[in-house]
Amino acid sequence: MSDLTTGANWTARQSDVDAIVAGRHGDPFAVLGPHETPDGRVIRAFVPHAEFLDVTDLSGKVLARLTRRHDSGFFEGLVAGAAIGDRDYALKASNASAAWELRDPYSFPAYLGSTDDYLLVEGTHRRLFERLGAQVVVHCGVHGVNFAVWAPNAARVSVVGDFNAWDGRRHQMRKRIDSGIWEIFAPDVGVGTNYKYEIVAADGRLLPLKADPLGFGSEMRPSTASVVARTDNFVWSDDEWMERRAGDDRRRPMSIYEVHLGSWARVDGWRYLTWDELADSLIPYATDLGFTHLELMPISEHPFDGSWGYQPIGLFAPTRRFGEPEGFARFVDRAHRAGLGIILDWVPAHFPTDEHGLREFDGGPLYEHADPRRGFHPDWNTAIYDFGRQEVVSMLCANALFWLERYHIDGLRVDAVASMLYLDYSRKDGEWLPNEDGGRDNREAVAFLRKVNELVYAEGRGAITLAEESTAWPGVSHPTSAGGLGFGFKWNMGWMHDTLDYMSREAIHRRWHHDQLTFGLLYAFAENFVLPLSHDEVVHGKGSLIGKMSGDHWQKFAALRAYYGFMWGHPGKKLLFMGQEFGQWAEWNHDKGLDWHLTEQAEHAGLQALMRDLNKAYRGCPALHARDCEQEGFRWIVVEDRAQSVFAFARFGEWGDPPVVVVSNFTPMPRDGYRLGFPCKGRWREAINTNAGCYGGSNLGNGGEIRVYEGESHGMPAHAEILVPPLATVIFEYLGD
Repeated sequence: MSDLTTGANWTARQSDVDAIVAGRHGDPFAVLGPHETPDGRVIRAFVPHAEFLDVTDLSGKVLARLTRRHDSGFFEGLVAGAAIGDRDYALKASNASAAWELRDPYSFPAYLGSTDDYLLVEGTHRRLFERLGAQVVVHCGVHGVNFAVWAPNAARVSVVGDFNAWDGRRHQMRKRIDSGIWEIFAPDVGVGTNYKYEIVAADGRLLPLKADPLGFGSEMRPSTASVVARTDNFVWSDDEWMERRAGDDRRRPMSIYEVHLGSWARVDGWRYLTWDELADSLIPYATDLGFTHLELMPISEHPFDGSWGYQPIGLFAPTRRFGEPEGFARFVDRAHRAGLGIILDWVPAHFPTDEHGLREFDGGPLYEHADPRRGFHPDWNTAIYDFGRQEVVSMLCANALFWLERYHIDGLRVDAVASMLYLDYSRKDGEWLPNEDGGRDNREAVAFLRKVNELVYAEGRGAITLAEESTAWPGVSHPTSAGGLGFGFKWNMGWMHDTLDYMSREAIHRRWHHDQLTFGLLYAFAENFVLPLSHDEVVHGKGSLIGKMSGDHWQKFAALRAYYGFMWGHPGKKLLFMGQEFGQWAEWNHDKGLDWHLTEQAEHAGLQALMRDLNKAYRGCPALHARDCEQEGFRWIVVEDRAQSVFAFARFGEWGDPPVVVVSNFTPMPRDGYRLGFPCKGRWREAINTNAGCYGGSNLGNGGEIRVYEGESHGMPAHAEILVPPLATVIFEYLGD
């Protein structure tokens, strides 16, 4: 052990010592760690509970014992004559009852570079998830975690966690002045470590501990810490899927099964399924029924089960409710290998005001707009992102890309787009702040949506975006180059409301509301539409889909089967919420699993079988999907038969694809000898008859096949007389002459 000499040129000022001990120093790296002085190299360290602190080389040889300057654990001393580099040492602490060793975090230089500062402030950093958050790295040859967080208005930021007894004085971070990012490399910290950020505001207030805005893992609620996790080392086996998904998604079949994972099924009536258990059960179930995609209601970490995930705090962390992040990656990988795409509900419109989240993150508005007329949502009591701040936009864009790159997600369904587009959304006069021209359109949010859509379609390797947007905003699913918002698809909320209202009416009254089923075709090709029967239609007292149907027990099932047949034949991609494929009677309850026992009953099993066959027909007949978004793919045959509530239309694919004719009868009266026009003469197969006995119907139909003859009818060159079963949809596919 070498001697330490005392001299005024190397001892820390008492004010600096006191500030370090109090956790209030503005630049801890200027005090702690190794420093060259005129008298030699001095090493300073803050190690609470230590009575003695030795400097050793990396082999464990003691080089010097430091002087204890403060009883709280501030040590310093010259390492005279010791030839060590800035990081070629360790610290050995001891007291009367214990001894321990540690590497000095203040001996490491900054991990981030100046480019990171510039790109963040400019708002062009597309992959912040590679730089901020808790990055498991090897830095200067040492394994550890680099913690980095954006908090430009803070006076001090520390990372606290299991590794430092949640003591904010021990890992006080360095501030990067150009960007407001704070960072520190914590040697020997690893995966699974719980942590948060301790922030002192500019006015000196110690804020509640904050979870990491870019944390990749999280604790199980009600605990709220972030957890160090790797998302960059999963071994994928879905290369074939990732190559195949690129192309024109508008021309492909898309039948989406929307799922709330926490209530799809429960173990023993209460426990959530794990990611692997969901992969074992949900994936084969959805593929057996012929769905092309699963849409998962938000799986980003969220504190409150009752929000269904729509108030997320951990945008970069798959919820811990179902297991570790790598479990989610396995789930996606297995879905892809089974031929099933994964769409995530994504929520960039707002965030909850829980104290450990983004709200007033560094002591005041940061992620949220400072003016509550733009920064607070009165309906949901949530904060609204400041879309005019480039750093916020950069984070949100990076989050979109994160799910696509790190977890191979196939699409993002963007929630509550209307609330983003309109400054007066759900606000009274005087409660909203107009744009610079006095208008109600939120131009900053519009610019953000265009930017994120351009990013997804440029770098998402075939991924898609879908907008939940219920207004008449033009061009939601049009390219940004044509003045649109750039989404791939838009939910057709108008179609859903009109058709469900029609189906809820007594059959005898439907003739007076005929237009509710035809009106949607006036605008069906204005956007690239998805026809959504989502969770929103089976909550908050709305009942279930089967419960919405009018009539007696038999008629309810027949009507729902006919409605599904009409929907699967109608232009537009399809979306159905879980449980409605077998006709669950109860309204959806997020606190319990679906009523799977119903599938043991004939009418419920029949509805489930119909869904399987509808998806098979939809996927197998190009005419039913290839031109879902094109006027040329649709033609009315019977549009004005109000008296009998009959509808008929033709669907067309590419040249050479067999056309399809869809006929629906929404009364309980069979229509025998019904003359109907067809696109061509010849043999037509009854591909779907929702009245078939195997589905629970009365088995009235056309014997599986009809002959169509030359002779004009309904503007078509051929015709046939068919039986249109009661409360049923029949889909005919052309077989040939």
